[in-house]
Amino acid sequence: AMDEINARGEMPIIVRQIKYLNNIVEQDHRAIKRVTKPMLNFKSFRAAKNVLAGIELMHMIRKGQLLLEGGIKLSFADQFYVLSGQIRPV
Repeated sequence: AMDEINARGEMPIIVRQIKYLNNIVEQDHRAIKRVTKPMLNFKSFRAAKNVLAGIELMHMIRKGQLLLEGGIKLSFADQFYVLSGQIRPV
């Protein structure tokens, strides 16, 4: 099936198999489920998208995956305030 798609497409699709990739994805998904489970249903797709983007951003900051210009090391709270464009209260 992949050969047929690659024959038609401009950019070939490469299949990479990583044995434990599913476990890594599920670990990240577990954190999202833990936050969203107490919430009732989202009223719109837009609201769900915004909430999930915020949750993902917080997890990226916590895991140290956010890189700021100049390689400055900031605390978790300071990174959040930089992203939101606010000044951190003293």
